[in-house]
Amino acid sequence: MVSERASERPYDLVLFGATGFTGGLTAEYLAAQAPEGCRWAVAGRNRAKLEELRERLGKPELPLLVADSADPAALAEVARSARVVISTVGPYVRYGEPLVAACAEAGTDYVDLTGEPEFVDTMYTRHHARAVATGARLLHACGFDSVPHDLGVLHTVRELARVTGREQLDGPVTIEGYVRVAGTFSGGTFASTLTAFSRPAQMAQAAKARRAVEERPAGRRVHGVMLGPRWSKDAHAWVVPLPAIDQQIILRSAAALPQYGPDFRYGHYAAVKRLPIALAGIAGVAGIAVGAQIPPLRRKLEELRPSGAGPDAAQRARSWFTVRFSGEAGGHHVWTEVSGGDPGYGETAKMLAETALCLAYDDLPKAAGQLTTAAACGPALIDRLQAAGISFRVLDARPAQAPGHFTG
Repeated sequence: MVSERASERPYDLVLFGATGFTGGLTAEYLAAQAPEGCRWAVAGRNRAKLEELRERLGKPELPLLVADSADPAALAEVARSARVVISTVGPYVRYGEPLVAACAEAGTDYVDLTGEPEFVDTMYTRHHARAVATGARLLHACGFDSVPHDLGVLHTVRELARVTGREQLDGPVTIEGYVRVAGTFSGGTFASTLTAFSRPAQMAQAAKARRAVEERPAGRRVHGVMLGPRWSKDAHAWVVPLPAIDQQIILRSAAALPQYGPDFRYGHYAAVKRLPIALAGIAGVAGIAVGAQIPPLRRKLEELRPSGAGPDAAQRARSWFTVRFSGEAGGHHVWTEVSGGDPGYGETAKMLAETALCLAYDDLPKAAGQLTTAAACGPALIDRLQAAGISFRVLDARPAQAPGHFTG
């Protein structure tokens, strides 16, 4: 349920950053899938572009809100007008905080699709306490980073509880996730990645500050595991550590939810069929990480994919993702998979929009502050995503092939 302060407002949802690439896809999804009677609006800094978007959507009555990420007063008005605000304006570490602050102050639920650990950690230390006081729920990483991973682990934990015959796991739990994707990315995503890679010291500092104040689960342990490149029987592929925000989000869900057991371990990996591809991927990421920290090289990298650009519909239609999970507890072993289409854009827009709709309409556990999707939405969001075409399935046995394109 939304906070009492947000219960009587003009809009159920406001989409901020609607004229960007992913923002536009999210607007298209809401235009097609928002329930009848949903009061929603789009917001951004350029009224002319908002009007173009409204015309493209075929929604002549869709309200337009003009606000700039550098105008706190305008953002406060946006936050006060909505039950839930969706933000697609990145890089979030540069542009995201004023809207988070406005939502925390107004008791307004907030969702975004950041994959920037520094931003998430900083928002916790600065705005979690105020959000708890006002009843606001602040959910970051609500796209491909990190919804299928976070909810996939929750799905796996629930399956382990089923096969062990326990409502709550009472012994060690070990889960690994193996990610395979076929797709491309937009200029905005690339810009956010470069920003994150260019600030390693700030990222480490923000993580340390968040850990110093975040409440830890009493009597329970949560561990991240990151082994080196190796062949995995469960992935049936070579796996390499995946330096994404997903593991952090999953471990915070495990800390928040007792059903993950008293001793929870998780490792997060990319799965590839051939070792040379894995090693080339590691080298490529390392090269971008180094280049992002050298201003002239960073400017050259930014020119490769300008902000606002993204894959066309045909490219997105060929894209897919599958995340396989291997889980062990109480002498039992289970395998699950989460699969869908274009991970970077089509499915990210779907995940983002459905998370917002879940907060707005579903009967969820009472909670406030900075939360993960598993902690805030849990099975209700899994159900929504399954209804929207994203597959959550349990495998009968250890698979004999690598994670691939699952078509149902």
